[in-house]
Amino acid sequence: MCDPLPQRDGYRGHGWWLSVNRISLILPFMTRSFQISIDDLSRQAWDRALAETPAPYQQDWAYGEVMAGKGARVIRAAIRSDAGELCGLAQFLVRPFALVARFGLCSYGPVWLTELSSDEQNAALRALRRAIRLSWPRLVAFTLPDDLQPSGFSKIMTGDATVMLDLTQSEEALRAALDGKWRNRLVAAEKSELTFSGSGLKPGQYEWLLEKESEQRRARGYRGLPPDVTAEWQALKAKHAGGDRKAGLRIWRADLGREAAGAMMFLIHGAGATYHIGWSSDAGRKAGAHNLILWNAMLELKQLGIKRLDLGGVNTASGAGIARFKLGAGGQVIQRSGTFV
Repeated sequence: MCDPLPQRDGYRGHGWWLSVNRISLILPFMTRSFQISIDDLSRQAWDRALAETPAPYQQDWAYGEVMAGKGARVIRAAIRSDAGELCGLAQFLVRPFALVARFGLCSYGPVWLTELSSDEQNAALRALRRAIRLSWPRLVAFTLPDDLQPSGFSKIMTGDATVMLDLTQSEEALRAALDGKWRNRLVAAEKSELTFSGSGLKPGQYEWLLEKESEQRRARGYRGLPPDVTAEWQALKAKHAGGDRKAGLRIWRADLGREAAGAMMFLIHGAGATYHIGWSSDAGRKAGAHNLILWNAMLELKQLGIKRLDLGGVNTASGAGIARFKLGAGGQVIQRSGTFV
């Protein structure tokens, strides 16, 4: 703490000292204010910011562009401190709601680019809500990417959970984090006749996997992104990749002889990646094809500079086997707080 100011008369000098020190004590506890700008960042600036900070693919520029082509209005907001520091990004998709209303949803955002306290995040969320100008009646909502419980908001939907893998760990640490049974399956797959390889990224080279997964989806009754969204997203990522050699899809497969035993597709977006779809044959499941693919994919993604891999949601009721597989890979369960307006 600074020394007190020199006293010319005892009372006035002492008063100044109290005033200066009172301010220094109060300021650290004051919530920062934030400035919101709408649609003023270029694609390059947006992608550059997310190249260092892992973010959900729903906050990727290309995802918004694909959704815009399907009728959604896209609003991209930059969150800055009063000092002008870029603190966060938030991409909203706006669609009609109940015929006359406008519903703007920020899915798994904002993406925080700097360390903010929960109070500061609350302040930024309130500033965002005010800044998203839609014609009335309107609803501006956030499906938050973490367990923040924002004050001054109402929850309209409970949160989900996902499994995250921290790929900044060493290979030894990643291997040690595998569940024992999962690791045993991997060791058996590594000793089997399964072979691991990458797949081509032209649509004709991965359409077979999209078709296999669509059949699997219909049989098991779950939902996912339509296949055309995947192809359009990849085309945009490839078009605007620039010098980023890791942008776009990555597909790895396992084969038994000349027959496909399994495959997995991942979306790469900045410093993050998301498990997108997977398929395995009966023989592949018995041989542990997905254990072999996921483990090697983790290492390949790590080598590309990916910091975080999102394995997707866990549902221990309807998808217990899938949940066990994801958890066995050594990830951390991230519980999201829900959707708020």
